[in-house]
Amino acid sequence: MQAINASIGFDRKLWRQDIAGSLAHAAMLAHVGIISAADEAAIREGLGAIARRIEAGEFPWDEALEDIHMNIEARLTEAIGEAGKRLHTGRSRNDQVALDVRLWVRDAIDGLAGQVEDVMRALVARAEAHADTVMPGFTHLQPAQPVTFGHHLLAYVEMLSRDLSRLRDARARLNESPLGAAALAGTGFPIDRHMTAAALGFDGPTRNSLDSVASRDFAAEFLFCCAMCATHLSRFAEEMVIWTNPYFGFVRLSDAFTTGSSIMPQKRNPDAAELVRGKTGRMVGALVGMLTVLKGLALTYFKDMQEDKEGIFDAAENLTLCLAAVAGMVRDMQPDAARLAQAAGAGFSTATDLADWLVRTLRMPFRDAHHVTGRLVARAEAKGCDLAGLTLAEMQAEEPRITEAVFGVLTVAASVASRTSYGGTAPENVRRMAAEWRERLA
Repeated sequence: MQAINASIGFDRKLWRQDIAGSLAHAAMLAHVGIISAADEAAIREGLGAIARRIEAGEFPWDEALEDIHMNIEARLTEAIGEAGKRLHTGRSRNDQVALDVRLWVRDAIDGLAGQVEDVMRALVARAEAHADTVMPGFTHLQPAQPVTFGHHLLAYVEMLSRDLSRLRDARARLNESPLGAAALAGTGFPIDRHMTAAALGFDGPTRNSLDSVASRDFAAEFLFCCAMCATHLSRFAEEMVIWTNPYFGFVRLSDAFTTGSSIMPQKRNPDAAELVRGKTGRMVGALVGMLTVLKGLALTYFKDMQEDKEGIFDAAENLTLCLAAVAGMVRDMQPDAARLAQAAGAGFSTATDLADWLVRTLRMPFRDAHHVTGRLVARAEAKGCDLAGLTLAEMQAEEPRITEAVFGVLTVAASVASRTSYGGTAPENVRRMAAEWRERLA
């Protein structure tokens, strides 16, 4: 029973939040006259001493005391006597743990948000440097149309910006204090919940005591934010795995973010990227685990809710690692501009530009232009060349009105330069958007 019941093995991570909540609670109890100023001073001094012992690694954790709350309270009472026993007046472990987890998640969000911004800055800097570097754009992992490397990197900036927004939204929603809800029904003591909420940086207290101790949707939302952000990082990591493969050869990572083989000396494995991709499964699993724990719980508190913490801790820790790894890879990677340009022209990637030219110049309906272009692609395939390798006569055999001017749109450079619509891949667009993001992230 002790082994399955105890949570001190993992919830000790909440010690800073638990002490902060207790300090605020004690100050409020003294303010409203529930405990004396002398008791509050003793509690404050005792909790400070406990914090220093924990920080120094000298605090004796006791599994028999079950959790972080009872471990700290028991040591406090040992140290300061009767005053320590008065600390728990007007609260319960139910609202105490709900408070601690909110505080911990709030701190985690603040740290992760800063890391997301760092990855975005790294991507923006590389995007500016490669606004003119052409590369193949893919659909179905097949060559589609040429884009710029900078534009490709800015796509991840957009994804991460939404992750950042979700984290901030989640923070705003969780920023209400459950302290004072007590076990589930509130308390008859004349506590001041607004005072403790303000002291702990909350926007205010929660409005329903049952909901205060029963709900962990803020934790589930945090885990979704982690899982979604990790999924975006995993997509980037997958591209690192593909792009560093010598058969692609689009970018190179240094030894700082790759590893060798135990028997094959030539290997440079993109292990940092692979681990980012792999750790995403842990975060998705933590989200599913949290929702599964909550789905069958009537109001209010059940011991099942002890299972909320390990997934949160693990997700935050691993997303921290993944963000650091991706920021490092972005700054470390060396794109091969010549190889990217060569690949950008493969697979008849300017076929859409040809179709667009037929529409603009010959006023041909797009569907007809699509069919003509398809036949010209088939001619080029049979000849073993790209579209620009066809002669004018060969093109005119499919559409007599085609002129020499068509060859001006068949280069990769012309293709990307023409994509000037808002959000398009044209280098001038990339530079403008990168500058906008740099200013927003300053």
